[in-house]
Amino acid sequence: MAAPSARGKPRGAPNRDERRRQPTAAEPGGELRSHWAGAVLAPAAAQGCAGAYVSVGTATAAALGGAAAMDAATLTYDTLRFEYEDFPETKEPVWILGRKYSVFTEKEEILLDVTSRLWFTYRKNFPAIGGTGPTSDTGWGCMLRCGQMIFAQALVCRHLGRDWRWIKGKRQTDNYFNVLNAFIDKKDSYYSIHQIAQMGVGEGKSIGQWYGPNTVAQVLKKLATFDTWSSLAVHIAMDNTVVMEEIRRLCQSNFLCAGAAACPAVESDVLYNGYPEEAGVRDRLSLWKPLVLLIPLRLGLTEINEAYIETLKHCFMMPQSLGVIGGKPNSAHYFIGYVGEELIYLDPHTTQPAVEPSDSGCLPDESFHCQHPPCRMSIAELDPSIAVGFFCNTEEDFNNWCQQIKKLSLVRGVLPMFELVERQPSHFSNPDVLNLTPDSSDADRLERFFDSEDEDFEIIANLFTRLGFVHLGLEPVS
Repeated sequence: MAAPSARGKPRGAPNRDERRRQPTAAEPGGELRSHWAGAVLAPAAAQGCAGAYVSVGTATAAALGGAAAMDAATLTYDTLRFEYEDFPETKEPVWILGRKYSVFTEKEEILLDVTSRLWFTYRKNFPAIGGTGPTSDTGWGCMLRCGQMIFAQALVCRHLGRDWRWIKGKRQTDNYFNVLNAFIDKKDSYYSIHQIAQMGVGEGKSIGQWYGPNTVAQVLKKLATFDTWSSLAVHIAMDNTVVMEEIRRLCQSNFLCAGAAACPAVESDVLYNGYPEEAGVRDRLSLWKPLVLLIPLRLGLTEINEAYIETLKHCFMMPQSLGVIGGKPNSAHYFIGYVGEELIYLDPHTTQPAVEPSDSGCLPDESFHCQHPPCRMSIAELDPSIAVGFFCNTEEDFNNWCQQIKKLSLVRGVLPMFELVERQPSHFSNPDVLNLTPDSSDADRLERFFDSEDEDFEIIANLFTRLGFVHLGLEPVS
């Protein structure tokens, strides 16, 4: 076995910029031996850490024979010998969603924190989307899965708390399974691949089409309105600007009851999507609806502007952090932290079988947790189109987040990724500034400005330059 390099990659392995890692010989019988856990896994159950896209070559698939060859044609890493990258031995702190760790003294705590995040990957053999559509999202669902992961983290914080940990074999609470069930691959789950794909049609995305970060953010915002159990206020910041007044209005307005009909008595028998009544009552009586804040950003033209890197790092240091969704063009990752100049992420590019509840009604959950060291990539490799997420459970959390953002904007040499203002700037109220009609939706505006799929982004950069929107840090285009 090749000795690992400083970043944990076997010496002589292809560079990360090479979009595919060379396949190696599968073990007899189509089994994969995990070099991290030392266990032999069946091809369908093997879990891979994606540093780059991998597909099994024709020759390798043929060598497996029979059903294994059919699996190999659609799986990513599942039938390959793969080495997982461990954390580098460094004095640099490791930041994971607002938590600070030391590699030397807290490696187990780091891995437990990572394992506790819900990990959503490609799946196969789930019920057809729309009844006649795809039964697998392999090859097109990576950003949808990343959207699920960042939103699942919000639900974990909402119902279980940031300090909650998943331990293999330990019985979890009903709230945990309620959260997990919201993302299971079936049409009636709040945030299933089925719901996201079908809701995306309204955003101009056909089923099976790749999403950008802002598209999945808009879809999740719409789906959250049906999740009365979580009762979240989802705000998507427009035009690189977070307007505090808008957020406070959103998080507080839902609790202003217009009368008895709008606000049933506490002792009523109202059920909230089959979940305990107490949750809905408690939330109605609260003064603040928990906030999920998603901020789609474009931090450069074809690569990230280095001036934003320190600001991006600080986002992972905030206790309200939900992480970042982004990656490379058509290659989405869920970023949960950083160490040194590397981002730490969970990768959805592993195809696993769809999960069904057992005969006893229990939901097998091990495949929803990444039980190997997470992947890393250089921050400089990040595609400039991202969406940053934050969760503020209380108004105090939001006020604290605002103070941190204001302090960060005063740090010399750090370029803010977005503006924080009390009220909407006057130039936003004029729809003709950007040649938009008053009826243009938020999704339309986001699609026009922030989607990495927009091949004409240089034209947009010219428009920003002419309008004096230099805040994006974009270079003038000749």
